[in-house]
Amino acid sequence: MSTPPPIGEMGYEQARDELIAVVRRLEAGGSTLEESLALWERGEELAAVCRRRLEGARARLDAVLAEDAAGEAGDTGEGEEEEEAEEGEEEDA
Repeated sequence: MSTPPPIGEMGYEQARDELIAVVRRLEAGGSTLEESLALWERGEELAAVCRRRLEGARARLDAVLAEDAAGEAGDTGEGEEEEEAEEGEEEDA
């Protein structure tokens, strides 16, 4: 079995999958107190990675949504009204 990468280098999916494995081992029991504590600490670190990755993803989504909202607010429709007026003038001529 290969050594897992340092926690800080893990992506969300990798950290989540390892966290699931840690929880299953803890739930299965049979580990010594020291092993259980080490698993618990690893699980806390993995959960923190997952939380940071999700918060980062949320921040990116919020930034994109804010840009879209700002772009839509800038489009007041005035340009469309001017185009329609110009088209009406051309038809009258």
